[in-house]
Amino acid sequence: MYSNTQPVNVLKFCPRCGSANFPATGSRSFKCGDCSFNFFVNSSAAVAVLLFNEKGELLFTRRAIQPHFGKLDLPGGFIDPGETAEQAAMREIQEELGIKIHSLKYFCSYPNEYVFSGFSVYTLDLAFLAKTESLHQMTAMDDISSFEFYKPKDVDLEELPSVSMKNIIKELIDREGTY
Repeated sequence: MYSNTQPVNVLKFCPRCGSANFPATGSRSFKCGDCSFNFFVNSSAAVAVLLFNEKGELLFTRRAIQPHFGKLDLPGGFIDPGETAEQAAMREIQEELGIKIHSLKYFCSYPNEYVFSGFSVYTLDLAFLAKTESLHQMTAMDDISSFEFYKPKDVDLEELPSVSMKNIIKELIDREGTY
């Protein structure tokens, strides 16, 4: 019923006491039979940044790490504890491309399943339209190997490994000219 990356098939020990008496009590919950610790699998928050050049082409990055090494992606990443989504978007663009964003506007969000180290991490990916003073000083850094620009309608969606990124691009196409 569940894939081998689903938490019910990966989590075997209580994170509080280490007991193996840690059964799933639902599709996204566990309860330790020894210390009564309850654990719930919840979505992690992540951001995707939508940044256009002067030709109306959208910025994409190439992944330099697993999962999905070499695949096309939108710049962004996980929101750190204690950080707002806007702060995460600005930090991720700085870390990945070395540029600063001066304007952010919420666009949409989509759920995703991100498999990392053989474990399904469920995310809610929040997309933001962004503006910057200049794209000319961008440098691929951190977990990206390069960047490319495409008109949203010209992107090969099969190049995007995540369902959420595909849905964000589809929504961009559907709402073209309204954002």
